[in-house]
Amino acid sequence: MLAYYVEWHLREAWRELMFADTDQPAKATRDPVAPAKRSKAALAKTARHTLDDGTPVHSFAILLGELATLVRNTCRTPQAAPDAPTFEVLTTPNAQQQRALDLIQQIRL
Repeated sequence: MLAYYVEWHLREAWRELMFADTDQPAKATRDPVAPAKRSKAALAKTARHTLDDGTPVHSFAILLGELATLVRNTCRTPQAAPDAPTFEVLTTPNAQQQRALDLIQQIRL
C-alpha cells in the first residue's frame, strides 16, 4: 500500500511533465458518472509530445527511467589500501531531471 501511495503522490507532482491532464478544477465540476473528457491543453500536449517550453512529455515509467540515471558513486583511488579514504562522485541532473526533483520537493503530506 505504501508503494501505491508514493506512486500516487509522484504522479500528482509530475502531472505537468507527463501526458496527464493538468486541469484539476474541471475534474471537480464534471459529472462523476459520465466519461471523462480531456482538456484542450492535454489533447494538444498529447498531439505534440512536447510541453509548452519545448521539452518532451514523458510517461511515468520513462520519467522514472530518466531519474534512474542519477547516481552517487563511492570511489577509492586505484591500488589504494582497503582502509584508504573514499570520496563520492554525484551525477549532475539535466534540466528535465532537476525539474522533476524540484516538483518532488513541493509534495506536502
